[in-house]
Amino acid sequence: MNSDVTISAAVMNEGGVDAGVPWHYGDPLREQRAMAQAAAVVDRTNRGVLTVPGADRLSWLHTISTQHLSKLGDGETTEALVLSPHGHVEQHWQLAELGGQVWLDVEPGASADVLAYLDKMRFFSRVEPADVSADFSVVSLVGPASAAVLAACDLPVPEPTHAIALAGAGLIRRAALAELDGFDLIVPRSGSREMFDRLVASGAAPAGTWAYDAIRVEQRRPRLGFETDHRTIPHEVGWIGSAVHLNKGCYRGQETVARVQNLGQPPRRLVLLHLGGEALPERGTPVESGGRAVGFIGTAVHHHELGPVALGVIKRTIRGEAELTVAGSPVALDPADR
Repeated sequence: MNSDVTISAAVMNEGGVDAGVPWHYGDPLREQRAMAQAAAVVDRTNRGVLTVPGADRLSWLHTISTQHLSKLGDGETTEALVLSPHGHVEQHWQLAELGGQVWLDVEPGASADVLAYLDKMRFFSRVEPADVSADFSVVSLVGPASAAVLAACDLPVPEPTHAIALAGAGLIRRAALAELDGFDLIVPRSGSREMFDRLVASGAAPAGTWAYDAIRVEQRRPRLGFETDHRTIPHEVGWIGSAVHLNKGCYRGQETVARVQNLGQPPRRLVLLHLGGEALPERGTPVESGGRAVGFIGTAVHHHELGPVALGVIKRTIRGEAELTVAGSPVALDPADR
């Protein structure tokens, strides 16, 4: 696709943290099908990017996050959380150790808070965290044909949970979405448009955040600030294992994680909801049962196969054929969540 056509077709997000990046390119359902069946490239240049060089970087990040990072090898990737003293999720990081520094990418608008936290926790550690969002940005390639698109671009194809340095600057990281291949490219911001166009020219369909969110919702992958609130603990949204290591040393909020893991179940759980009504509910809209709130809506989206669906966080005790409503319209738990 000609890059000028791509730009003219883009419908931008107008509000929220994703404002300023494309929502879709005129046919969001086709974009979802391309992502599910072939390959699609998504502009995620609104994400924040930080680097942490320094001799103590891995041991230091290990102590201040939920992930086991002290032995992260060169080229390895993972994700981590920062919790409050009471175990509530405050930050979500994607990490890659590469070339003597750790790369972090975080939610749009979060890099300043992440850097402030890192600076506060430095003490005497030999680290130099920096916010490089003005210089680097993220472009994501998703779909079963993604590796073929990278090869057609003469770009490296990293193994799962690994990253490879890109020529010049930046990296490409494997970021699997369940059965779909996914790759995040952290590239110089000045070259992000060129990279997007290269991937399109090599066979990837341009896709917006609508398509990306639809696949994410289908696969029940939470997003900080969407499927989380000020009370969210990692067990509720499925971050145990992927972002929280259960056999590592002390970190802030560990007591809550250990208590839930060893003694009980979390008070809420992440579910897929099939929506009724025409309009999609806003994020944070209450999920009700018998006129009482039992949870809230996270991301709601029109899916190319499932129709209108949403991720919701609801009380753990809500099961089976519970009668639920959102904004006065009936909704149903996905069969896998009943």
